[in-house]
Amino acid sequence: MLLKGLEIAPSQICGSIRIVPIIRRKIRKDLRLQRRNYSDKYSIVSLEDNMQYMSYIPHGMVMSWTNDNAVVNIGANITKPDGKSFKGGCNAQVLQRMAKRETKNSLRFLPLHLAMEGFLSLYFNAPKIAWEEYSRYALTYGLGCRSEYSYLGHAIAGLEEALRVFEIHPNQVGVLIYVADALASVFVVPTPEDYVCLHYNLLEDFYGELIYQYAMLYDKTYDVNLSIDASKINNLADLRSGVVKMRSEWAALHQDIMSTGLIGRSLKSKTIYTAGNFELQRFITNINSPLDVDNENHIGEVILRDNGEIEYLHTYRLSEAQIHRVYYLSKLDENNWNLKQTAKALSCTENQFIQKMEKVGFGYLFTQQLRHKAAKTFK
Repeated sequence: MLLKGLEIAPSQICGSIRIVPIIRRKIRKDLRLQRRNYSDKYSIVSLEDNMQYMSYIPHGMVMSWTNDNAVVNIGANITKPDGKSFKGGCNAQVLQRMAKRETKNSLRFLPLHLAMEGFLSLYFNAPKIAWEEYSRYALTYGLGCRSEYSYLGHAIAGLEEALRVFEIHPNQVGVLIYVADALASVFVVPTPEDYVCLHYNLLEDFYGELIYQYAMLYDKTYDVNLSIDASKINNLADLRSGVVKMRSEWAALHQDIMSTGLIGRSLKSKTIYTAGNFELQRFITNINSPLDVDNENHIGEVILRDNGEIEYLHTYRLSEAQIHRVYYLSKLDENNWNLKQTAKALSCTENQFIQKMEKVGFGYLFTQQLRHKAAKTFK
């Protein structure tokens, strides 16, 4: 992934939180994003094949666009009813689809949940061959009911204060957020006006386990000294040149050193909706080898203009356990769920592979006999 059409400015630091402004020099207003509030504590989203996605969803996003480069007339779709309320053991909002077209030029989607639903549905189906090693449940329902847990932005120590004191730049449309200098999230929107309105949405987004732990364990970031050398400044031209050089160094630091787990990585993406000159996609960084597994990995959503420029970007950093889950499932899928071949591809024994699957929560896919046998092997 490359941040085409965007520039990175020097970071601002508050405790262990480093926030890096993202600037867009060429502002078009033919695409806008607005927040739609949901008041219920719980949401159920109906998907294809009679499946459902259940989560806390505090807000949706309404994407409005024009096809002729004209300015979008925003505001008309914000209060539109979205789904139905269900009154049961707890109040729930019932929504249709992760992304739903509402008018000729507007689309409602559920930020980050669109990406997480895609992650949960990876390699979801049951084995196509009834291998005897798998439990009856796995052969009938596949992975069954998958779940992941994350932490609300309010739970990330120091994030709320960092956002409060953060200075918003002219033409700023997004941020890179680091916790103890680990990349937590990237958030980009089409216009500076959109960003000002959505700045505090970052507190209602969800973050991975690693980010929560880092915020609890560390109270400061690493020292980075990238500044203008005053001894070389003799006039305004020198100062201007020094500023350009410093900004270039900051951009290189964040793109080439601190964000290599996302920026510059190859992605596995899927187009969810095409809207005029724009495409809404969800993605996951490629996790095809042990090297990828040992690296940081992200899922997310992006809206791309037809020239490849990023208009919207929202990411979530996967935990180590989540990375291993998708990696092992991908290897099973590559080997048609053949246990022996999968273990060989991972350079381990069948019992070792079953133990790996137990550790990441997928032991229920195998018969009890195989699970007991694998457990005894490593006692």
